[in-house]
Amino acid sequence: MPPSEAAIQARVRLTLGREPDLVLFRLSQGVGKTPDGRTFRGGLRPGASDLVGVGPGGIWTSIEIKAHRGRLDPKQLQFLTLVQDHGGFACVIQASSLDQATDRARRALELIRGGVVDWVGWPYITEEICQKK
Repeated sequence: MPPSEAAIQARVRLTLGREPDLVLFRLSQGVGKTPDGRTFRGGLRPGASDLVGVGPGGIWTSIEIKAHRGRLDPKQLQFLTLVQDHGGFACVIQASSLDQATDRARRALELIRGGVVDWVGWPYITEEICQKK
């Protein structure tokens, strides 16, 4: 049975959290009600990536996590494109095992360190979907 998105995210956070030149924060999104019954939305914005932060050289980094059969919704794609269009690194890490999640997280860091900032495809984080500027 493939791991859940939460398990993949935990593995990616554990793998990348040890890196001295990368700081990532987990974003939570949600809807709630105030004591007087008004609805409010929490989080950066709809579609914001699961992990955001600052990578090597100060590059804004945005990582969307997806389970084995997960799909991006239009707002997530819009956010990833926005980050890329403004010079940041944006990618999707989708995995069918925790070992694969670890490998893809390490590969994403290699790409950031190598100056790859264009996210041009989905679903895997490979050189085929990234271009050097």
